[in-house]
Amino acid sequence: MEQKELLEKLNKFTRRELTEDEVYIFTVTLCDNEIDRDNECFSRKSLEEMAEKFIGVTGIFDHDPKGGNQTARLFCTEVVDEDRVNSVGEKYAYLKGYAYMVRTSSNADLISEIDGGIKKEVSVSCSAERQICSICGEDRRVRACRHVKGRKYDGQKCFVTLDGISDAYEWSFVAVPAQVCAGVTKKSMETESDIQNTEERPEQEVQSENVQEKRTELEGKIRRALMLKDSEHKAAELFENVKDMLELSELEELGKNLAVGKMPKNFTADNSAYMMRGL
Repeated sequence: MEQKELLEKLNKFTRRELTEDEVYIFTVTLCDNEIDRDNECFSRKSLEEMAEKFIGVTGIFDHDPKGGNQTARLFCTEVVDEDRVNSVGEKYAYLKGYAYMVRTSSNADLISEIDGGIKKEVSVSCSAERQICSICGEDRRVRACRHVKGRKYDGQKCFVTLDGISDAYEWSFVAVPAQVCAGVTKKSMETESDIQNTEERPEQEVQSENVQEKRTELEGKIRRALMLKDSEHKAAELFENVKDMLELSELEELGKNLAVGKMPKNFTADNSAYMMRGL
C-alpha cells in the first residue's frame, strides 16, 4: 500500500490532516487461524469479521483499559493468505493491522523499541458468539459437550474454533501472547448454557470432564502470568514440575494471588510446591 493511500486512511481518524513526518506507521500481525496455546483458534470467517471490526480500535499495554495506556490506533486491516496450511490442514491466514502513533518526545523510546524488535508481540481482545468443538461440532455456548480442549480422541486433538465475532475491544502489546505468532486474549461470552443440557451423560463423568478442563485453563493462565512476572521464566518452569501436586482449589488461589501481583519468594526447586501453596 502506497504511503499516500495510508495517510488518507489514517487521517479519517484525526481532527486535522497529519503529515508523513508527524506520524509513525507500523504493521502488526493481530491473530491467525492457527491453534493457540489455549487450544482455541479463529476461523477464516472470524478473521474477516475482525478485519472489519478492528478498524479504528485503540492499542494499549497488557490489556489494561486505562485511558493513559492508549498508545496507538489501527486505521486499516486486511486478511492475508499464505501459501501453506495450518496444523489442521486449512489454508493459513492471518489478520494484518496498520497502526499509527503521533510522534512525540514521550513515545520516542517506544518507537525505537518497536523498530528494534523489543516491543513486538501483540494480543487482541474480542467477543465470539460461537465456540465449536473440533471433535463433535457442538457449539459449547449452546450445549456443553464431553470433550476437553487439548486432549486427544481417537488420535485427534480437541480444540475449539471461535466464530461469529460480535465486538472488538482493543489490542495490546504483551510479553506472552496466547497465539504463537501473534497472541489472542478472547472473551467468548460464556453463558449458563455451557454447563447445561448434559442429562445424557453420567453426572460423575460430566463433573470429571469439567474439573479437568478447568485445571487445564487455570494452568495456562498461571503459566503465562509467571512468565510475565519472571523474565528468566524460572518460576514458570518450576510450576510445570509441581502443578500436578496442587489441588484445583490451590490452583485457583494461586491464580488469584498472581492476578494481584503476589509472587512466591525464595522460589526454588526444593520448596516450589510449598511456595506455590503458601503465596
